[in-house]
Amino acid sequence: MKYNIEDLQKIIGTDFKVAGNANQKTFTTAKSLEDADENSLVWIHPGKGNPIENIERTKAEIIICHLDTALTDKLKQNKCFVLVAQPRLAFLRIIQQLFVPKVAYGKHQTASVHPEAEIHPNTFIGAFTYIGKCKIEAGTIIYGHCYLYDNVSVGKNVIINSGTVIGADGFGYSKNENGEAEKFPHIGGVVIEEDVEIGANTCIDKGTLGNTLIKRGAKIDNLVHIAHNVVVGENAFVIALSMIGGSTIIGDNSWIAPSAAVMNGITIGENAVVGLGAVVLKNVPANAKMVGNPAVNKSKEEQK
Repeated sequence: MKYNIEDLQKIIGTDFKVAGNANQKTFTTAKSLEDADENSLVWIHPGKGNPIENIERTKAEIIICHLDTALTDKLKQNKCFVLVAQPRLAFLRIIQQLFVPKVAYGKHQTASVHPEAEIHPNTFIGAFTYIGKCKIEAGTIIYGHCYLYDNVSVGKNVIINSGTVIGADGFGYSKNENGEAEKFPHIGGVVIEEDVEIGANTCIDKGTLGNTLIKRGAKIDNLVHIAHNVVVGENAFVIALSMIGGSTIIGDNSWIAPSAAVMNGITIGENAVVGLGAVVLKNVPANAKMVGNPAVNKSKEEQK
């Protein structure tokens, strides 16, 4: 299917400018600069390389770029430019709207759902997934081979990718008088608020007495472990191979980088960054940048 500038306007809205030759320019796909042809839509990163050189070397004829891009008359003769404040954001919204296949709601014939589960009809349950006594709200997509234990609540427009396990017992034991480990009973659950995305093969344990909580808009990557009673704040990011210890609180808009480990009972403040492979053993203040093993606050050093 062919799309034109008017189609882009419907998605981006009115907050953009068009420059160059828009006459009969269309696109049928979205690609990278290197792979693009005359029928492709591309975007130019304003801080990566020379934007003008990148424009000159791509074959694409419709290009999304930053408002401040210094376009020459020669470029505007043959190409059409959509000028926006955030090119990457505009580009991803266009791809999402035009090129990402829409999932048809329904339950795969191999999926298994507990008879007491409350599942909105406008949801998708993938192949070989099991849903216990859970509540799943509208617009949520749960891909194949997932396992949701009892007492898991999933809000609207959540995406749970394949192989993820939500609501298993946490790792809690006490030694008895004989030195043997006795399991701490986990009778809590997991609450996942709206607009959360959870990657593949991730594990989120249920709470001991209360709930593990993933707040609105949080994004959790593949191969992440979230222990019992953790709170992941609104719009926080927890990225691949991270381990979040029990009863940890991650503040809103925080960023936990790949392979980070956070000790149990830690509080991480809002807008904090925990760097690649960092091992966090102490509470983290808001807006801090934690790096190393054990992690130290790099933002303090930058202020000296």
